[in-house]
Amino acid sequence: MSTAEQIRATIEPALAPLGLVIEDVTISPAGKRRVVRVLVDTDIARLDPADSSSPVPPISLDDVAEATRVVSDRLDDSDVMGGSPYVLEVSSPGVGRALKSRDQFRRQVGRLVEVVHEGGSVTGRLTEVGADRLTVEVPATKQAAARIQRIELDSVQRGTVQVEFKRADASSSAPDAADMDAGVAGVEEDH
Repeated sequence: MSTAEQIRATIEPALAPLGLVIEDVTISPAGKRRVVRVLVDTDIARLDPADSSSPVPPISLDDVAEATRVVSDRLDDSDVMGGSPYVLEVSSPGVGRALKSRDQFRRQVGRLVEVVHEGGSVTGRLTEVGADRLTVEVPATKQAAARIQRIELDSVQRGTVQVEFKRADASSSAPDAADMDAGVAGVEEDH
């Protein structure tokens, strides 16, 4: 088992009570130290399986701070990092990361996304993520009327959240750019 896998196995049980899951763990050399990066996101396992369209609140800075404390304590109490010094960075994946899994898309309901799929690409508001397909509300352009596009998950190559500084529909409960920025921030600790 790799060190990243050992770290994941060590900290996963401690993050579950916080309603968080691990998206990724990476370790990279940085001089005489190692940098351990842990990306956490909202655990959607608690959502009603029939609910495919309610927005999932993004991770707050307080969530990231609490996750950092828990991860730091777990790593300090274990021998998974050995005796060598390391820097711990805990954050959310951020808006720039590629969305590939159903769960990653499900967390983005209500947001503007670009979806690249076998039939091309589409940019619009993600309104629903079902068991096997995405529903995207595509706004009107000069060349085409507004439409609803359904995309089979099997045909999706990747998706990306698009940053919005001002939403056309301000009454929506979907997060705005300020909310998304809060989830991107991370916390770093030396060990």
